[in-house]
Amino acid sequence: MMISQFFVLSQRGDNIVFRDYRAEVPKGSTETFFRKVKFWKEDGNAEAPPIFNVDGVNYFHVKVVGLYFVATTRVNVSPSLVLELLQRIARVIKDYLGVLNEDSFRKNFVLVYELLDEVVDFGYVQTTSTEVLKSYVFNEPIVVAPTRLQPIDPAAIFTQGAKRMPGTAVTKSVVANEPGGRRREEIFVDIIEKISVTFSSSGYILTSEIDGTIQMKSYLSGNPEIRLALNEDLNIGRGGRSVYDYRSSSGSGVILDDCNFHESVRLDSFDSDRTLSLVPPDGEFPVMNYRMTQEFKPPFHVNTLIEEAGRLKAEVIIKIRAEFPSDIIANTVTIQMPLPNYTSRASFELEAGAAGQKTDFKESTKMLEWNLKKIVGGAEHTLRAKLTFSQEFHGNITKEAGPVSMTFTIPMYNVSKLQVKYLQIAKKSSSYNPYRWVRYVTQANSYVARI
Repeated sequence: MMISQFFVLSQRGDNIVFRDYRAEVPKGSTETFFRKVKFWKEDGNAEAPPIFNVDGVNYFHVKVVGLYFVATTRVNVSPSLVLELLQRIARVIKDYLGVLNEDSFRKNFVLVYELLDEVVDFGYVQTTSTEVLKSYVFNEPIVVAPTRLQPIDPAAIFTQGAKRMPGTAVTKSVVANEPGGRRREEIFVDIIEKISVTFSSSGYILTSEIDGTIQMKSYLSGNPEIRLALNEDLNIGRGGRSVYDYRSSSGSGVILDDCNFHESVRLDSFDSDRTLSLVPPDGEFPVMNYRMTQEFKPPFHVNTLIEEAGRLKAEVIIKIRAEFPSDIIANTVTIQMPLPNYTSRASFELEAGAAGQKTDFKESTKMLEWNLKKIVGGAEHTLRAKLTFSQEFHGNITKEAGPVSMTFTIPMYNVSKLQVKYLQIAKKSSSYNPYRWVRYVTQANSYVARI
């Protein structure tokens, strides 16, 4: 795989980092990319796709914490490999800087360029391993305080509950020591699940899927071996023998369709007691990725009704109900619904005493938007929207509106019930500080309700 350029742009289009490896893409590629992304109107899409071509140059980009990570090339390369490379570069830089934002980039540009020169040479990828790079990168990071918005960090959303992780848990550099030269001896484990659910117009579940990751970030010196124990009732594969020939699926417990493991994981005792053995490399890495389509109870139930209310009017009712326990809180909930393109105005009515809720009608894209700062488990919320049309509709209005989509984040909650029972460090040391609990995060990947 070969790339021509790599650069990072801010939300304003400012060029933060730029490296031209092969001098085969015309100057001004950063301006071309940003102009195309900001004013993308092709095929009626409001947002540019992750890959597009302009004048024979292929542009690949991912957006991380508001920053655009971009690669360009003139040759035909695997899109998935380039997008994965961009994600890994972002992760490596975050491992070294601790915090990934515009300020940390600008204060550590020497370190960032040193990392890039080791990761990519003349357009060819050399390594994206934080552990390997430690032998070649020698600049020390300048510590920058994390901002309020850190979507890449699971720790940033753990803001309530008795078991509260320190806010700086995963915003530390893997190479910087504590004041006084002490080494931080800590290890953190996150189970992050992104769920996809599609509801029918009557509220029944049509499709459901979980894409999960057991993510680990290690600050342990000496590279000690650790053991990670998962559910004893964990099964892999739905029928007969598991895809890894470990043991038969009994049809009960947690059933994963498939999974894959980090290269450092050893599966010697996975068959007998569902434990993983590994020597964790420095930095953040996925211990295990898994997929699950076993029936599960979705965290939210969504009901939508749209009906005519006159010759040029209609009313939309959206009702959401939180199906998780009352001691769990969902954050940053957003509901969006495309409206008919002849909608000229929308007025909203929230329930009495509604707090932390905002509504908006984006006339340019004909999009209804409902934002809720938080939702407590067991709660139910309703939005009524009265629509005014610029012309009389002649077709079925329900076919010209929707579907309703929803995004959210739920800390300390996972739908699959996959659990880390314990984390055991083989080498005993009084300085090691493994936390006795694991952080769980549930996020929406595609949460859709048809009308």
